[in-house]
Amino acid sequence: MNQVETKKLTSEVKELILSKEKDMIAFRRHLHKHPELSLEEIETTKALAEKLDEFGISYRLTEPTGIIAEIKGAGPGKTVLLRADMDALSVQQLNDVSYRSIEEGKMHACGHDTHVSMLLNAAYALNQVKDQFNGTVRLIFQPAEEIATGAKLMVEQGAVDGVDNAFGIHIWSGGKTGEVSCPAGPSFAAADVIRVYFTGRGGHAAQPHLNIDAAIMASQYVINAQSIVSREVDPLQPAVVTLGKMEVGTRFNVVAENAVIEGTIRTFDPETRDKVEASLKHYAQEIAQLYGGQAVVEYDRMTEPVNNEEHTAQLVQKVAAEAFGEESVENLPPTMGGEDFGYYMTKIPGAFATVGSGNAEKDTFWAHHSGRFNVDEDSLKVGAELYAQYALAYLAQDAF
Repeated sequence: MNQVETKKLTSEVKELILSKEKDMIAFRRHLHKHPELSLEEIETTKALAEKLDEFGISYRLTEPTGIIAEIKGAGPGKTVLLRADMDALSVQQLNDVSYRSIEEGKMHACGHDTHVSMLLNAAYALNQVKDQFNGTVRLIFQPAEEIATGAKLMVEQGAVDGVDNAFGIHIWSGGKTGEVSCPAGPSFAAADVIRVYFTGRGGHAAQPHLNIDAAIMASQYVINAQSIVSREVDPLQPAVVTLGKMEVGTRFNVVAENAVIEGTIRTFDPETRDKVEASLKHYAQEIAQLYGGQAVVEYDRMTEPVNNEEHTAQLVQKVAAEAFGEESVENLPPTMGGEDFGYYMTKIPGAFATVGSGNAEKDTFWAHHSGRFNVDEDSLKVGAELYAQYALAYLAQDAF
């Protein structure tokens, strides 16, 4: 494909995206009004399937929810994967909008309703021009990102089989509307979960010398665990240890026999991850031994780090600059937030971009997972086009 043909195709895709902008926003608002939690996205899956049927795009349903769809071009070529997640959160919506969630205690507080809406619009555009490119675009409408199991479920059901490259997008309230960020290297951290169970010996509070206090063990653990980051981890390697929940004892005048601590660990570097896990387990055993109690540690590695492959990230930046202007491309710093898109990239190279949706005038700068979270819907056409133009640019390369 020569430059003239490429320019004509990208222009046609932009027009197709814009022609469906109102429908895309309406679909997003429908999903926002009817949120479904992880692995419960039954109606969301049905709504997406109906749209794909309308567009004439072939797909298969995954279990228990989700969709894998494909658009085959005019001739053979590589396969690029575009992914959008679709689950909501157990968050009560606090802002008053016309499309406010009607499900008590459930809300699209992270923007996944926008992700599937943007990818659906991109799918429409790509399907309209499929006779003008070679290769295959695989569309992943993924459940259960919020519980860090969806990507793994999709991979187990063949999502990356035969795929050469993966690309995903997250709407981002911390960025200005339309701002695209996709720096090479670490982007989102690995997110792990720890549970520590301390067991002592309960008894009367007036006779502490006859008992083993689980509350003391748990308290010492919470305090001392922070020294792992400050004294055992390379200061040039970011790490976060947050012990956010502790349940201890049964009543005010009983020495606690049991204590349970739950927390999360965030890292980018594999060696740092290993070090923090080992030290957290070691500290629990040493503290339990010191006080004469027992400790059991459960450590779950939930998501892999999102580490943008250099050539893929550079292509995303190039596509964004050409589509929206050089001024739209930013290199935002990595976040210690987790994203299970990293699991796809343990199998194939890829990159994960953010598309800014923050607008003070529209009150859309609220943090993700906030009950007041919302997006500037002007950002949706940017995300939709970025999906589509990236797929075309990747497939058009002679070599990657």
